[in-house]
Amino acid sequence: MLKRFFCGVAAFTLAAAAAASPSDELAAAVAAAKSGSNVPAVGAVVLRDGAISAQAVLGVREAGGKAEVAHDDVWLIGSTGKVMTVAMIARLVERGVLAWDTPLDAMLPDMAASMRPEYRKVTLVELLSHRAGFPRDLRNEETMVKFFRDSRSSTEQRLSYVAAALTDEPEAKAGSFSYSNAGFIVAAVIAERAAHASYEELMGAEVFKPLGMTRTGFGNTSAGQNRGHQHGKPMLHMARLEDGAPRMYAPAGFLHMSLADWARFNLDQLAGAAGKGKLLSPASYRLMQTAQPGSPAGLDWGVQQSIAGRQGPVLVHQGSDGNWLAIAVLFPGQGTGALMVANAGPDMGADQVLMGLAGKLFGQLSPAKAK
Repeated sequence: MLKRFFCGVAAFTLAAAAAASPSDELAAAVAAAKSGSNVPAVGAVVLRDGAISAQAVLGVREAGGKAEVAHDDVWLIGSTGKVMTVAMIARLVERGVLAWDTPLDAMLPDMAASMRPEYRKVTLVELLSHRAGFPRDLRNEETMVKFFRDSRSSTEQRLSYVAAALTDEPEAKAGSFSYSNAGFIVAAVIAERAAHASYEELMGAEVFKPLGMTRTGFGNTSAGQNRGHQHGKPMLHMARLEDGAPRMYAPAGFLHMSLADWARFNLDQLAGAAGKGKLLSPASYRLMQTAQPGSPAGLDWGVQQSIAGRQGPVLVHQGSDGNWLAIAVLFPGQGTGALMVANAGPDMGADQVLMGLAGKLFGQLSPAKAK
C-alpha cells in the first residue's frame, strides 16, 4: 500500500462557474481534472454543513468498456479506511472491551513469549498512530504472497500474519513515527480476540450499521463492478504483491464502498470535531484527530496546520493499493471536506488527476492561510 499522507499541493485557484449548482461545478471540475488522462473514472464528494453538498462521477468502470460509473457504484478507498478501523476499536475501548494503554504482551498473552521484546509494551494508541515500530508490511515477501492463495478465513489468516509480524525486526523504536500496515493488522487481531468476532463483523456492527453505511465491502471489487486499474488494464485477479493486497488486509485499508457511505463516515468525523458526533465520545474524536507527540499523525488522521495555502487545521489521508487512489481532506474548523477517488493507480496518472481536482476545490472549503 502506498504512503497515504497528502502533504502538499502547489498553488491552487478555484475557477467556479457563475450561477451553476454545486454539483454542476463539481462535475465541471472533475471533467477538467480528468481530461487528457488515462484514468478510466473519477468520483468526488464535497462535504459542507453536515451533508453532501455536491457529488460527481465521470468515466467508465473498466478501461475499454462502455459501462459508465454510477453515483452508487463502489470504490476501493485504500488506506483512508484505516480511520474506520480506528473508529471500530474506539467503540470497543469506550465499552471497556479494550483499553488504549494495555501493553501488547497483555493483549496477546499467548504470544508474549514468542514476540520480540521491543513489541511487548506497545499499546493500542501506538499501533494505531504508526508509533509501534513495526515494519510497513511483513519483511518476508514469500510469506506475504501466500495469503493470496490462502483458503482459510480472513480471521485465521490475520492471526498467522500477526504471529510472523511479532517476530519481525522493528523498523523503528517504539514511540517514533514509522508508517505500518502491519500494526493495523495486529490491532485488528487484538479486537477480534477481545470481542469474539471477526473484523468484518465488528466493522458492520460498530461502524457501518450505526452510520447507515449499506454499500460497503472488504477486499477488491468483483468483476462487472467498478474496477481498479494498473498499466491501462483492469485488475481482475490478485496473485502477487505487485497486483495489490490480499483480502485479509482489510483493517489496513482494503475496503470498498459507495461515495455516499464514504461521506457518511467523514461527515461524522466533522461532526465529532464540533462536539456533535454520533459514533464516538468527544474524547475518542479528539484522540483520533490530534497528532501524537513528535508525530504527523493522530489515530490515523494526518494532522496539518494548513494545506496548499488554505487555513487549517486539516485532517488528511491518502491511500492506494496500486490500482486505485483515494484522498480524504477535512477542514474541521470550517465543517467542510472533499473526498476524491480514481479507479486507477499513480502509474496511470491518478495522482495528478486528483491533486488537480483538489486544487479546484480547496478554495471553497477553507479561507486562505494568513501570511
